[in-house]
Amino acid sequence: MKVGILGATGAVGRQMLECIEERNLDVEELRLFASEKSAGKTLKYKGEDIVIQVADADNLKGLDYVLGAVSNAMSKHYRPLIKEAGAVYIDNSSAFRLEDDVPLVVPEINGEDALKHNGIIANPNCSTIITYMALAPISALSPLETVSATTYQAVSGAGIGGLNELRDQVKAVSEGSEVVSKVFPQQIAFNCIAEIGSYLDNGYTTEEMKMQNEGRKIMHLPDLKVTCTCVRVPVYRSHSISVVFTTKDPVSVEDAEKAVAAFKGDVLVKDHVPSPLDTSNQDLVHVGRIRKDLVNENGLVLWCCGDQIRKGAAANAVSIMEYINQH
Repeated sequence: MKVGILGATGAVGRQMLECIEERNLDVEELRLFASEKSAGKTLKYKGEDIVIQVADADNLKGLDYVLGAVSNAMSKHYRPLIKEAGAVYIDNSSAFRLEDDVPLVVPEINGEDALKHNGIIANPNCSTIITYMALAPISALSPLETVSATTYQAVSGAGIGGLNELRDQVKAVSEGSEVVSKVFPQQIAFNCIAEIGSYLDNGYTTEEMKMQNEGRKIMHLPDLKVTCTCVRVPVYRSHSISVVFTTKDPVSVEDAEKAVAAFKGDVLVKDHVPSPLDTSNQDLVHVGRIRKDLVNENGLVLWCCGDQIRKGAAANAVSIMEYINQH
């Protein structure tokens, strides 16, 4: 394979590079792209320095795959250039996720959708990936009908600025100095903020609606009813999600646990409660506290955690590329 990474110097781009190296993929050539200010600098891959370039029509020629870790605007700019170069674009932005002819893929759930691409495949939202990784094996026993989720999202979901802001605020509070908030709408240190994304007319945020709109597409359940509250919490890495859901027919706790335990990419945790620290810097989704819902007869409740930079973004994109290459 000849592979390019757009946004290679960012958190997700760097993680894509690490995932490719960790998996020892058969990459004949690797090209790294970033902004003009990063051009000429280098990143390590298998002990060698790779020079960062600015992506243009010439530099994209000859690539088989391009992994995108850039903004919506930049993704829209590069899409036609990548198509013209003849490469398959696996995009981590939200720019094309809901387009009818663009597959939205979590390989363990709907990998076959990736094979129907027209040159571009979208990587879902991080919380959406983690949540439906936990729900998919149970939905295979009886289809999901409703999902009510509350996410507890790490500050790294807002990029390096989110990490720095939490660190700076913790230090400021401990020293009794002024707390400055630039990345988040309120102080995040020692606090929770139920506001991620911009508000829509229905009172939900753009981040919250991804759980429904993307979930319907991934799960092939166009009538799935979803409500979601997204909360930013003072955790550095890995998102956690509390999910109450109903299925068409009742599913026992025992059967749900067996299904999760057997599902590739999931870990059923019973000896303790899954946590962000458990799941950081790896690609598995930890699922625990599966129990009967006390409100809905066909309902279950679970708690899951996953690394949003890896499984929620970079590793999922690399897995999509692997899936296509193997099929």
